[in-house]
This record gives sequence, structure tokens and C-alpha cells, in this order.
Amino acid sequence: DIDECATGIHNCRADQVCVNLRGSFSCQCPPGYQKRGDQCVDIDECTLPPYCHHRCVNTPGSYYCQCNAGFQLASNNHTCVDINECDANNPCAQQCYNILGSFICQCNPGFELSSDRINCEDTDECRTSSYMCQYQCVNEPGKFSCVCPEGYQVVGGRTCQDINECETTNECREDEICWNYHGGFRCYPRNPCQEPYVLTSENRCVCPVSNAICRELPYSVVYKYMSIRSDRTVPSDIFQIQATTIYPNTINTFRIKSGNENGEFYLRQTSAVSAMLVLVKSLSGPREHIVDLEMLTVNSLNYRTSSVLRLTIIVGPYAF
Repeated sequence: DIDECATGIHNCRADQVCVNLRGSFSCQCPPGYQKRGDQCVDIDECTLPPYCHHRCVNTPGSYYCQCNAGFQLASNNHTCVDINECDANNPCAQQCYNILGSFICQCNPGFELSSDRINCEDTDECRTSSYMCQYQCVNEPGKFSCVCPEGYQVVGGRTCQDINECETTNECREDEICWNYHGGFRCYPRNPCQEPYVLTSENRCVCPVSNAICRELPYSVVYKYMSIRSDRTVPSDIFQIQATTIYPNTINTFRIKSGNENGEFYLRQTSAVSAMLVLVKSLSGPREHIVDLEMLTVNSLNYRTSSVLRLTIIVGPYAF
């Protein structure tokens, strides 16, 4: 047999492959090509039954497969498998969750996704709501905290509670009593009596009838202290005054003797022996009001006497 392909005496075209046959030869097309007439034309494998999982790219005499974003070719070069971006190269700033063909980022509590959907920005909880804290909100990375003014402590993370300085850091002298109020404390003398009054019991001062000066003065002055929060809702009953000794055949009348120059209070008689002090104008603190409440007693013989309750009202600096 003469090998026409080896000796070069064949007439195959340059784009064909010579195949020696016994007593002859054949001109064939290389792999990936098919004969059309005398010419070899490329076979478009991408038009044939699916070779590729996602995308097919035809090349002269061959083809190759491509995968969609988020996938990669398996070892068989045909199938596409999901890329776990979270394991391969975690693109997220905080938390990464792989999904088919992609991934999503999430943020830890106290943070929120930025516009690029990858990075995390601190959530300013103090800006989202004015009710986060009772007094003041302080934003911190990933969280927030509440603070209270001096004289208060944080309770339950958000609420402010008055500190009773009289129980914790009592700085009053021995001859003074400590009075706690909302946001602070005051020291008052244990003996508040001023001449010609003398102390007969705690906070009670009496003017002796033996002293001629006392005839023109109230028989007794009782000192009381109370505290209210700033900007209290009005009208509001705040203090009740009541006769400690009841005499027969007497008439008691009550009045605000002093301390009500701006009309913040009103005294409403509730019975023959008692009256209620009513707050009628809202008060803002910190401030101190001293109000003298007088009870005038008249008997059937026209004998008159009076007693005074000197009420010190301390208005706290805040509404809590």
C-alpha cells in the first residue's frame, strides 16, 4: 500500500485531514468540524443538545462552558456549582449568609446595613426615639445607655429614680434634720422655733400665754416639709391641714396667711376641722415655697385663737 498521506500525493485541502486507506486515502474534517461539500465548517456545539449547565461559548472546532455569577465550573467542566462566598472570602463586615448563587449580609444588634449592603453602620438609637430614656440618651457603638442628672440613679436601664441622700450621704449637722426631695436634700434646724416661741414637741413651737407679746401672735406654729415634682399637673390636692385638738362649740376657719402672692395655691375647707391645700398653678423647680396655713378658732364667747402650719414645699428640678 502506498501511504498517500505520508508521501504528499493526496489532494486534501489545507483545512482537511488526510487519512490513509488500503489502496487509497480519505479527506476528513478535524474534530469539531463537519464536511459541507468540499469544505470543513465549524460545528456549533452550543446549538446541539445541552452540553453546558448555564452558558455555552462556541470556539473554532470546540466550545467551553461558563457559569452565572455566584457559580463555578465543576471538575467535569460542564456542571455549575454554587460558590459559598462566606467561606471563600467573607465579603461582609459582620454576618454573612450564603444563598444559591449569591450571599446576603446582616449586622449585629445595634447596627444596620449601609447603602452598599456589605458594611454596617452604628444605629443611633437616641435619634430614632425621644422616649428611649427618661432623661438623656447616650449613643455608643452598637448600643446606647441612659444617664440621669445629679441626685438621681438609673433604674431598669432607662428610668431615673431619686437618690435618698438622707439615707446614703447625710451631711447635715446633729442639730439639723435631713429632708430628702426629688433630686436633692436640704438640712433644716431641729429646733425651728424663734423668739418668743419655744419648742414643745418635734416641729411644734408654742408661744407661752404668760408672755404678753404672745397675745397678738398665733398660739402655735408647726413646721412641715414636703416635696413635689416639677411641672405637676394642676389642679392637684397636695396637702391636708387638720385640727389636732377639737373643742366643743367652736368654729374653725382656714386661710393662706402668707406665701401665696402669685396665686399658686388655693385652700379648700373639707370639713369643720380640716382643709386641703390645692396647687392651681404648675410650678417649675428647683425652688422652695414657704406657705403659712392658718386655722382661726372662735368659740361662743367670742374667744379667738389661731395656729399656723408653716409648710415648706420643695419643687424638684425635673418632672420625675
